[in-house]
Amino acid sequence: MEQKRRRGFGRTALAMMGVILATGAIVAVLTERRSAPKSAPAETGLAHGVDAITSSGELVVLTVRSPTTFRMRGEQITGYEVDLTMAFADELGVEVSYRLFDDIPSLMTAIEAGEGHIAAPGLTQREVREHTDGDPQLIFGPAYKTVSHELVCRRDGNRPRNWDEVSEVSIAVISGSGNEEALERRQAENPELVWRDLPLSSGLQMAERVHDKRFDCAVLDSHSVAIARRLYPELSSVLDLSNDDRQLAWQIAPQSADLMPELTSWFETAHQAGFLSDLDEYYYGHLEEFDYFDLAVFRQRIETRLPDYEAAFREAAEARNLDWTLLASQAYQESHWDPVAKSPTGVRGLMMLTLPTAREVGVSNRLDAFESIDGGATYLDRLYARLPESIVGYDRLWMAIAAYNVGYGHLMDARRLAERQGRDKDKWRVIKTMLPLLTQRKYYSTVRYGYARGYEPVKYVRRIREYDDVLTSEVPRPEQPPFTPQGLERETAEADAGATSPTAGAGVE
Repeated sequence: MEQKRRRGFGRTALAMMGVILATGAIVAVLTERRSAPKSAPAETGLAHGVDAITSSGELVVLTVRSPTTFRMRGEQITGYEVDLTMAFADELGVEVSYRLFDDIPSLMTAIEAGEGHIAAPGLTQREVREHTDGDPQLIFGPAYKTVSHELVCRRDGNRPRNWDEVSEVSIAVISGSGNEEALERRQAENPELVWRDLPLSSGLQMAERVHDKRFDCAVLDSHSVAIARRLYPELSSVLDLSNDDRQLAWQIAPQSADLMPELTSWFETAHQAGFLSDLDEYYYGHLEEFDYFDLAVFRQRIETRLPDYEAAFREAAEARNLDWTLLASQAYQESHWDPVAKSPTGVRGLMMLTLPTAREVGVSNRLDAFESIDGGATYLDRLYARLPESIVGYDRLWMAIAAYNVGYGHLMDARRLAERQGRDKDKWRVIKTMLPLLTQRKYYSTVRYGYARGYEPVKYVRRIREYDDVLTSEVPRPEQPPFTPQGLERETAEADAGATSPTAGAGVE
């Protein structure tokens, strides 16, 4: 099976972070790989070195399936490691090819044998060495993310209150992982500590086993925990293993050692330009808080309420090149999918439109769920189009959603405050720290539209993103636009011209 992902921008990845996240615009050939005997690496014939990569036009990246590394959303390839490696490939001016492995040992065998140029499974140096024979002289790129070790258990299961009680629970961990190393260190202080190591490729697979009650607890990386709790809300983090954080880094095939200077320079620029901060904001910025009961009710209503309106969300989103699950998530945040919802301030209906806004978007009956959905989508689309052209990608989308909640004028005031402080007014990660300042007189008295409940749009955007994460894991066909080949061609042309759309996806060639 081969799938390709178009590249719709030139060598401007750092300046166009929003384009990367919003369009996924780059070519990717996907190859599935099954486990292979570690003693018999394949002869690949892959050309190595910077010159060979640029001449061939292809960077080969080895990785595993996981929400934190690589996954398919409909026909779109997404993931933290995907966006990171795509941006580096764009800097080299080449396409990127992903080869997926079922387990870490097979992946390490392959990168050691030169079957890829870079391995990006989200591992640390210690984890890689654990899965290789001797010292294969693998080269590690610059560290790009820090994570910690957490013991995760079911809320309703056996949960140790401290490390003296760990002998009473069954614990699982990924074989040879940094988390297992942390357990080994902890065992020196708690000799009764025992665990079972499993040959898995991601923390999400381990989280599923705890959720299914095959083990009481598991040790996961903190970034995996943040995602796992949305997918498996019964999970709870109960203990930290150590005070030592881990740093993730790519592995470079020994045959492509001359990539190291390129990577070092690129990561330094990426860090200074805010690229890594933008990635963190996109994948993890909405996961800072967790409300178990809210998500439990949301999951129930996906089954009981959403089916009545899903077709309308899909239709309204398709007409405006929006992501239907995001539109549905926004409607849930507004009204909990209650078509006759109303508030003391006068907003009403599924999308909670004010009377002036309803008139503006052609809604005659705010309590008609289908009119409300179409009107809300129209209003969001207009806010998106109204924003300054300097705001791109998901930053543009989050700000449009925030403006839907707090008002366009207050959003512009938050941008003015950011500008005064010398910060990037086009980034949501900045604006979400400026909006709460509008509750303080010393700030709101200096801007045009005055006081605003600035904490509300920040919470509003965060919850919508969180609902969207859950919804895309619960419903069939959670694809993002474009929905037709014609839409794909239109979006690619816009990306080539430097334009972006709210949540445009990547297609299949």
